[in-house]
Amino acid sequence: MTLQELLGTELPIIQAPMAGVQGSALAVAVSNAGGLGSLPCAMLEPGAMRRELFAIHSQCAKPYNVNFFCHPQPAADRGREAAWQAALAPYYAEFGIDANSVVPGPARLPFSAEAADVLQEFRPSVVSFHFGLPSSELLDRVKGWGAKVLSSATTVEEALWLEEQGVDAIIAQGVEAGGHRGMFLTTDISTQVGTFALLPQVVRAVQVPVIAAGGIADARGVAAAMALGAAGVQVGTAYLLCNEVTTSGLHRAALKSEAARVTALTNLFTGRPARGIVNRVMRELGPMSPLAPAFPLAAAAIAPLRARAEGAGSGDFSPLWSGQNASGCREIPAAQLTRELAQGLA
Repeated sequence: MTLQELLGTELPIIQAPMAGVQGSALAVAVSNAGGLGSLPCAMLEPGAMRRELFAIHSQCAKPYNVNFFCHPQPAADRGREAAWQAALAPYYAEFGIDANSVVPGPARLPFSAEAADVLQEFRPSVVSFHFGLPSSELLDRVKGWGAKVLSSATTVEEALWLEEQGVDAIIAQGVEAGGHRGMFLTTDISTQVGTFALLPQVVRAVQVPVIAAGGIADARGVAAAMALGAAGVQVGTAYLLCNEVTTSGLHRAALKSEAARVTALTNLFTGRPARGIVNRVMRELGPMSPLAPAFPLAAAAIAPLRARAEGAGSGDFSPLWSGQNASGCREIPAAQLTRELAQGLA
């Protein structure tokens, strides 16, 4: 069975879910073009999720993907949070920010029974997860309405675990990929390898279809992934300048500049490794800090710095998520990009 047959799409192209820079518009455009559009829901409360799903259903009759995080909810650690604020104190002083005014920012929530209740109203045909999988009870609910389940693996061990849990396809996420690493069986970033090293190993290890993700920005990259055994590809960064995304002006400018050539994995913005364009705070604190609170708690303390800097026209404290290959970023309709990615495929 091909990936298209499994997912019900015309093309083996999946648009990566990108929380914070897109909503339903991008998912609709990609799905209507024959790919699999994706709606990120990790930062949506149930009411907002319902509105976005309704928008998709009102504009698209084709399959689409709904994506969730599956991270454990961390307990607050006041000592660690105090150490993190102390590390940021010089920046607070620079911007005249009172550390006592720091409040939790937008939550990144794991998949829950409440989210499943909303999903069941719409019964999307594909549901994907990042950071592993939800509980077996929640997973059974998703499968109960016939949805195909995808999840990300960053190592062969993670891929084997996902296959054992019954996923329908595995997203092999290479270290080049932008945004959060999907790693869940390890916190050691030295285990993270490139897409074209990871992909053939995962293809050999599992029986389910494997989707390549990370560093793929054009039709040549798609063809290369397919030649290495991928059943399809997931592309994120190349969509960041498309007409349907909500990428900020500062983020867009960074993607179009030479700065986009230098990215790094960082935990400064959320507490988990995620790839973004290197900026001031990443250079000065180092992209990975042992002081950053557990995901997603690190975001609260850096949020006022981000807001103040962005207000002054600077992305020095913003998570400028991007993969290592931003060469495919163009200000074009997402439908056009989707079709171009699939050019040359049989």
